Amino acid sequence: MDKFLRENKVASVILAIIRVWLGIEWTLAGWEKITSHPAFDPAGFFMETIKAPVMTPEKTQAYPWFNDLVKNVFMPHSKMFGFMVSWGEFLIGLGLIFGCLTTAAVFFAMMMNFTYLLSGTVSVNPEYLFFEIFLIVAGFNASKIGLDYWVIPWVRKHIFRKTA
Repeated sequence: MDKFLRENKVASVILAIIRVWLGIEWTLAGWEKITSHPAFDPAGFFMETIKAPVMTPEKTQAYPWFNDLVKNVFMPHSKMFGFMVSWGEFLIGLGLIFGCLTTAAVFFAMMMNFTYLLSGTVSVNPEYLFFEIFLIVAGFNASKIGLDYWVIPWVRKHIFRKTA
């Protein structure tokens, strides 16, 4: 399966379709937040995470470290995180649609999905993660039909060039 995802031409077409679909979803979610009035502020979302954390069957917090992070880091800076989430979703979407820096876009998409899941928001996050796993495992083949076809060789040559 790994070889198929990473090297097969048919897989690159299937992955491109998945990538563009996910990109559209992420772009629309980000654009909705960017253009909302008043500006998107996740403070209410953070409060719900703090008040009603994900619980284990034993009725203890499943992720106490995450709830502390939300309470002590995210909540005091909710406006900044609102800006970062809005533009992050939008830029992730554009990266996926155009196949530019795709692996980075998928990585950050997965980070956001996991953050939502740790907060207790299921929504579309498991579905997105399912498809994002295929994209990240496929690596360059997921963006071969996209700007990465030209961007990745340029980055390797000019940014990660070896110095003798």
